[in-house]
Amino acid sequence: MRTIWCSKLHGATVTETNLHYEGSITLDVALLAASGILPNERVQVVNVTNGNRLETYVIPGRQGEVCLNGPAARLTAVGDTVHVIAYCTVSDDEALQIAPVTVKLGSDNVVQETSRSLSAKSIWGIDAPHETQ
Repeated sequence: MRTIWCSKLHGATVTETNLHYEGSITLDVALLAASGILPNERVQVVNVTNGNRLETYVIPGRQGEVCLNGPAARLTAVGDTVHVIAYCTVSDDEALQIAPVTVKLGSDNVVQETSRSLSAKSIWGIDAPHETQ
């Protein structure tokens, strides 16, 4: 089994922090739909502004919302730029097929561009990680 990056919200702007909430990251439901990230899914949040990284889970929010809740609120501030990354754990064969999606956001947390990265199979042209050309 391998853990592979599956989807990413790139360049989200933190709109709110809520230290006294139970924990999580609240994300605009439209951003979840665009990226394929699910409510309750475990994600990594990478803070571009200060370099902090953390893991939490997703809860759906209102339009434009990117809110770090609970202890994660101490690691970010309103206005910080973050990337939210979801991973999947799959077999070696499935890992070769994954073509991750990146959703690039503007400063107002509106989708600016959506793209897919190439899968390992399309890059290497092989059917299994141990094969060679």
